[in-house]
Amino acid sequence: MNVAPSLTPEIIEERIRALGPWFHNMKLGGMWTAPDHFLGDYPGVKFRRFADTLPADMTGKTVLDIGCNGGFYAIEMKRRGADRVLGIDFDEAYLSQARFAAEVNGLAIEFRKMSVYDVGSLGERFDLVIFMGVLYHLRHPLLALDIIHDTVAKDLLLFQSLQRGSATVDPVAEDYDFWQQDHFDSPGYPRMFFVEHRYSGDPTNWWIPNTACSAAMLRSAGFTIEAHPEEEVFLCRRTALAHPGAVYPSKDTRP
Repeated sequence: MNVAPSLTPEIIEERIRALGPWFHNMKLGGMWTAPDHFLGDYPGVKFRRFADTLPADMTGKTVLDIGCNGGFYAIEMKRRGADRVLGIDFDEAYLSQARFAAEVNGLAIEFRKMSVYDVGSLGERFDLVIFMGVLYHLRHPLLALDIIHDTVAKDLLLFQSLQRGSATVDPVAEDYDFWQQDHFDSPGYPRMFFVEHRYSGDPTNWWIPNTACSAAMLRSAGFTIEAHPEEEVFLCRRTALAHPGAVYPSKDTRP
């Protein structure tokens, strides 16, 4: 890591405090950004569980990190040699943290304020789209996946969501009779839990899927699951869909 000479340990420590609180606990200039994080070394501790699932050499690749927060994943992909990394977030405080973290690491990463629903305005597709820790904060989660598929995903999607309920995944039939209802009560059937008020003190938590639902939503949006290396993490590949868009698509037209 090549830290700019002007960024002394004292300045880095002062900036870390000024930009806090941090959700991404990263070591910048030898100092942790969130040393009292309730999840410890997060997201590093999570990333180590599936880091080998992603290409070790990202040379020549482009990366879009949606909901980049403090920039941890954008930085990791740039370290792997990605030619272009763009991180977007709707929270200016997180973007300020991400820009500073990239500066301390001496990495050229672009960060913009943008909603996931507006990524189509970028007008380009990326070899890897990172969509970690965002879905459950959205009022319209499947719409977001549809937009990502239709506008910015070129090949790989790295997905993660907070999950609750059963980790069991039931086989699901292509169709069910109107009077058949037992499958809806099975813990392994795809389901999402709606948070009307707050969950874990956070009013931005809206929909929390179980494992089966995460997988089903990804497939429905046109992503083939290639790996499931961690209970909440899926590595997917974009595939073509026959339906014309995100509004009332007919399931019968899907390949």
